[in-house]
Amino acid sequence: MYESTRTPLIELELLKTLIAITETGNFSAAADAVSRTPSAVSMQVKRIEELLGRPIFIREPRSVKLNEDGEILVAHARRMLALNADTVAKFVSPEMTGIVRLGAIDHAAETVLPTVLRDFACCRPRIRVDVLVENSLEQQAAMRRGELDVAIIVCRGEISDGMRVEPLFSERLVWAGLKGGIAAEQTPLPVSVWEEGCVWRSKAIEGLEKQNRDYRITFKSPHLAGQKAGLRADLAIAPLPLSSCDGEIVPIGSTHDLPALDDYSMGMMIRPHAKPHVLAVADALRANALPVATGHSVAA
Repeated sequence: MYESTRTPLIELELLKTLIAITETGNFSAAADAVSRTPSAVSMQVKRIEELLGRPIFIREPRSVKLNEDGEILVAHARRMLALNADTVAKFVSPEMTGIVRLGAIDHAAETVLPTVLRDFACCRPRIRVDVLVENSLEQQAAMRRGELDVAIIVCRGEISDGMRVEPLFSERLVWAGLKGGIAAEQTPLPVSVWEEGCVWRSKAIEGLEKQNRDYRITFKSPHLAGQKAGLRADLAIAPLPLSSCDGEIVPIGSTHDLPALDDYSMGMMIRPHAKPHVLAVADALRANALPVATGHSVAA
């Protein structure tokens, strides 16, 4: 009975091919990337779909597109391959050395990096990671200047100067305020956001204006800690990732008729031709990533 009901195992080679398809844009290029024939790649995709008992691509006359299940699988596949690479590297190259210049947006620095960097330092003590906390636009400029090796930015699915933005984390964006506070009851509505270009700001302001809601920006800070200070003082409410709500700061949108906010995602950029110690940091970030839909289309 156990043999017939156990969970099937997906071979890493199958997942590697799946990632190659999403990254190269078509089956033929993916075949070259994984040193297989196009027919072998097609058979691998068929094998994955048989194991899962459902399709992962939407097949069209001249192209294929990941469906919702496929997008979820790709996100998990990246994590599984990253975990494998990280595990093997601990034995194959435990003495890897180097300096990695890592850029991160404020939210990533608060929620993601502490655990990842602590664990990475224990496993790879001879790799030094220098961190710069900056907004997405500044990080992209620093990548173009060659001043960063890896950058965690707000992911809009864009490509910057040939550097792909790989989706890493996806999270719900909510209206947040002081628990028991009265800021959300005021007119005009006091809002805390940062400057133009901030994705949280654009989502929030767009929603308020669609509601014809009277609002005013009363508190500005480029840092999450600063925005939280404004909320704790009950001076404003703000659009924040759900993980930034900490008990004192709570989601308030449903109780004050505030516009719904879309999810937002963080993505990773890696400098071209990155060295192994840089890729080791990237793998550590992937291994701790939350599933996120890729939204990529690929040619057949």
